[in-house]
Amino acid sequence: MELDKTALIKSGEAKLQWVAGRMKVLNYFKEKLSADKPFSGLNVAVCVHLEAKTAYLSMVIKDLGASVWVTGSNPLSTQDDVALALSTHGVNVFAKHTHDMDEYRRLHEKVLDAMPNVIIDDGGDLTAAVHSNRVDVLKSLYGICEETTTGVIRLKALEREKELKVPAIAVNNGRMKNLFDNRYGTGQSTWDGIMRTTNLSICGKTVVVGGYGWCGKGIARRAAGLGANVIVTEVDPVKAIEALMDGFRVMKIEEAARLGDFFVTATGDVNVIGEKALENIKDGAILANSGHFDVEISKAALNKLSISKRPVRENVEEYTFRDGRRVYLLADGRLVNLVAGDGHPVEIMDTTFALQLLSAKYIVDHHEQMNPHVYEVPEEVDEEVAKAKLDTLGISIDTLDEDQREYLGKWR
Repeated sequence: MELDKTALIKSGEAKLQWVAGRMKVLNYFKEKLSADKPFSGLNVAVCVHLEAKTAYLSMVIKDLGASVWVTGSNPLSTQDDVALALSTHGVNVFAKHTHDMDEYRRLHEKVLDAMPNVIIDDGGDLTAAVHSNRVDVLKSLYGICEETTTGVIRLKALEREKELKVPAIAVNNGRMKNLFDNRYGTGQSTWDGIMRTTNLSICGKTVVVGGYGWCGKGIARRAAGLGANVIVTEVDPVKAIEALMDGFRVMKIEEAARLGDFFVTATGDVNVIGEKALENIKDGAILANSGHFDVEISKAALNKLSISKRPVRENVEEYTFRDGRRVYLLADGRLVNLVAGDGHPVEIMDTTFALQLLSAKYIVDHHEQMNPHVYEVPEEVDEEVAKAKLDTLGISIDTLDEDQREYLGKWR
């Protein structure tokens, strides 16, 4: 057992070292803030998919003065070797790859026991906990930084119901997040996970993408780049027209179900592929989800329509319907890019986590003047990360001169 643990730590440490030298924007801010140590004396809870890039963000926050407490934001996306390696760097780690939802929640409780001053959340599980069964944490909590669309939706629901008790920054909505992470990151990592898991060709196949937000755009464009014929399903008429003008077919999911070889959901809503769609589903279809929770592909409907199910490959479960059709669910309907892959590319998460770092610092610096409200990422924070990214790439851009600024300020 000890040899296994040693081997796991060695494996996780190798992953940490691989990303550490490639997260140049995070390293830029680590060096810039090292003298001030803006998180000194504070407890910071990080609840994000625990793999190497998240682990390195946690290490940077620790190096900037915080006591850091880390847990996973999805029960199947934690990489146990990374979690063990991270714990050797003075970070408090309570995370495990598990199918046991009670265990998953108990690990969250241990992180909340630290009474964090700042929560960096992904999907809103810690946020929901401190607003329901762990209201004691609110006494110490300055604010929340939320990583993803699902978590922002939950935050806005809390605010709408007048239940939000602390300020929160919708990091997901920052330009340096959703324009790059959601589009390019999700686009690449989703297909990395699908191809790694199935070992099937994408070119010449029909891919159905559920949702045409930034994540859906990335998934659809990468599928087209791989040679697929792409169909988009949408409920927003504007996004549907956008998908059409981007060159994709648009139709209802029940119609697309008869045509698709691969289905990928990315909406943040339930039952995107529900019973009606599954009744029409093409034999041999591959079902994958890139949304935060395992609710977009209805597992209840799959079970209802099936006479049997069995694992046929790692992270692939075959469902056999009464009429003999077979469909294949990847990664238990959870995020295919993280359960069956390593998540977004290092360089993408570098800018996202730099935005998280500076947003957390903003809360520390300004929480006394902030109200319980869902704030957008401050423009100056977005621009600071963008400029740092360009700097690390060795790229210089133009700036407005005085005449140009004056011209833009005139109305006639």
